[in-house]
Amino acid sequence: MNSRQNYMTFIIIIIIIVVLRVASNFLMTGSKDYLTYAKSVQVGTQIGVEECKRQFAWDRWNCPDSATQLKGLKRATRETAFVHAISSAGVMYTLTRNCSLGELENCGCDGPKNGKLGGRGWLWGGCSANVEFGERISKEYVDAEETGQDSRAAVNLHNNAAGRLAVKDTMTRICRCHGMSESCSVKTCWTQLSDFRAVGNYLRIKYSHAEKLDIDQKRMNAGNSADIQGAIMDALGSIAQSELIYLQDSPDYCRKNASLGAHGTEGRECLLHGQGLTQGERRSCRRLCHECGLRVEEKRTEVMSSCNCKFHWCCKVHCEDCAHVTVKHVCARKDGEGRGGGNVNSYGSGDRSVSLSL
Repeated sequence: MNSRQNYMTFIIIIIIIVVLRVASNFLMTGSKDYLTYAKSVQVGTQIGVEECKRQFAWDRWNCPDSATQLKGLKRATRETAFVHAISSAGVMYTLTRNCSLGELENCGCDGPKNGKLGGRGWLWGGCSANVEFGERISKEYVDAEETGQDSRAAVNLHNNAAGRLAVKDTMTRICRCHGMSESCSVKTCWTQLSDFRAVGNYLRIKYSHAEKLDIDQKRMNAGNSADIQGAIMDALGSIAQSELIYLQDSPDYCRKNASLGAHGTEGRECLLHGQGLTQGERRSCRRLCHECGLRVEEKRTEVMSSCNCKFHWCCKVHCEDCAHVTVKHVCARKDGEGRGGGNVNSYGSGDRSVSLSL
């Protein structure tokens, strides 16, 4: 009996050792993958933030740093919808790109469909971007931030998915001809990611047409979780997945209101004139200043810098001090204290600044 017990104890110990080794290997691999993916997620989030700032650089809401922290967004406005979408898109884009470049383990080109008929006169081939991988990992990371069961969480998840769909919808198909003398008797094609700016432009259009979610408030106030979830699902059911949605109207971004995340436009720079300006840049002074009840103030700054440098043998460089004037325009209050429409001179850091009321 003791011999049998000893034998069973030995077997159990062996099983435990094997299980621990497998678990250890899994954890080590999982941890490594997690760290690898986490770096891509971080980079993806950053390119999303940068694109957000570029898209809204000359708008009253200019994607301030406070708006790029998803957990810190206080209201579910259309701006919040864009931040969620562009952040989710940036993460998926970076994961997909890094996967196709072979920078991530256990991941590569989307090759299983190679050799299959893709359309009339062409076959799948080459190295297609593995968007399924990027979408799956992005969803695991980004959507994990939403732990609630309320309408805000549902809206955020919808906009996250809309961002990922934007990456898919902006992909391009590249084809190559094969055959004698490039006769194109056989054509192979593959998909690749567009420049991320195309994703940003796509989502900016979606932002302009974002829909306010109309939820049955009677069912929401009933207090029954089933009624609440049903009301949310019914409201979402009529909206396409590619569209951005929001719950609350945007505040007046002309005026500063910290509680609503509005920084105001006073002090913002605008472009009054210049060559090659975009439509948003041309309208910036009107949108940021005049339509917000502010005036445009011209600020001229005299900056000293080295110029006319000459090399003298051996081995000195002699330069002259030259002055040049930089001009920029900012939004200012019409009844600004200490301005009164006249010139205001201020000095600092060795440069001379002059403000002129326009």
